[in-house]
Amino acid sequence: MPCRIEAAPPAKAPRSCGPLSAPLAWIADALERLSRAGLERPLRVRDGRQGGVVGLNGRQLFNAGSNDYLGYAGDVRLTKAASKAACAEGFGAGASPLISGHSRSHDLLERAVAGLLDVPAAVTFASGFAANSATIAALVGQDDRIYSDERNHASIIDGCRLSRAQVHVYPHRDVTALDTLLAAAPAAGRRLVVTDTLFSMDGTITPLADIAEVASRHAAMLMVDEAHATGVFGPRGSGLVEEAGCADGVHVRTGTLSKALGAAGGFVAGHDDLIRWLRHAARGWLFSTAPPPAVAAAATRAIGLVGEEPSRRDDLRHRADAFRARLTSAGLDLGGAAGQIVPVVAGPAAAAVALSARLADAGFFVPAIRPPSVPQGRSLVRASLSWLHTESDLERLADAIVTCLR
Repeated sequence: MPCRIEAAPPAKAPRSCGPLSAPLAWIADALERLSRAGLERPLRVRDGRQGGVVGLNGRQLFNAGSNDYLGYAGDVRLTKAASKAACAEGFGAGASPLISGHSRSHDLLERAVAGLLDVPAAVTFASGFAANSATIAALVGQDDRIYSDERNHASIIDGCRLSRAQVHVYPHRDVTALDTLLAAAPAAGRRLVVTDTLFSMDGTITPLADIAEVASRHAAMLMVDEAHATGVFGPRGSGLVEEAGCADGVHVRTGTLSKALGAAGGFVAGHDDLIRWLRHAARGWLFSTAPPPAVAAAATRAIGLVGEEPSRRDDLRHRADAFRARLTSAGLDLGGAAGQIVPVVAGPAAAAVALSARLADAGFFVPAIRPPSVPQGRSLVRASLSWLHTESDLERLADAIVTCLR
């Protein structure tokens, strides 16, 4: 019998919601401004598992709105691994990792991450966001400098803020500009170059080998976030560092367990001493209860599947190539997207919302992405492709996008 979530008992009628109290009154005005700008986000309720088709708010839609790139989020093999660990170790970790929360499942996961990335050690966090923000703040401080791509993820931006270091933002993927900024800076203090490898909003890939060469020449640390590349790129599926062949020039590798791996959490991997330092200095790890052991066990099983099923990433990349080619041949500008994340720029926020709504009416869930996730005037719909989508599925999606844009 398949697992199912029992319906909740009828709730009491909610209390009447009057005006916000005076200290919070500003929130109503702020929400009204969001609504007028077309930036208010709906909260959708999903029924059932992530998959090629998803139930949202009672509608069954083709699912191009998840990061389940390899189709593992709903895979029963991960469910079984999680169930076995929960039975053996309980569900909650109960404490921070340094106290008593670091279970055998967590230890096995960190060894599996290090093995996948072919590095000496790894440490796992409750989320990829926590991994990035805590790691940056542990590596640099107020007397140091950070060099960050202008389209880096919010977790990197927040990590830069937490560090209190001087932040220099360089134009997207502009290696020459990065080189110039590094050359102009005083040699004093630590220097950290940080970039996504596959950018989540526009699907572009950073020129990793070139950035590694520049960072090395200026004696800067290089940290890369493989969140959307882990499991999808590289001969062994470890990411774009592996594919670019520049592992020796990358000092800090971060990523998530929640996208292609279908579980939850984040990781940092690299030299033994780096990981030892983070266990003492990364506040998001030190002062946070460890994730449930069951989640760690599911992620470990997914890493095993990445090695056992290389055809999934090969199929996904082949189908993504064909999907992008079909849209390009129809005259759409995909802005340099080169992976399984395919954006279609609509312009104003309202235009992106309208395009997403038309696609939903046609049976396709392709979410609208609006500021602050993208710049003003560059709102878009983003198709996130999965191995669960067949070639014919993606042909239908491409045709629907073209039709809805007319």
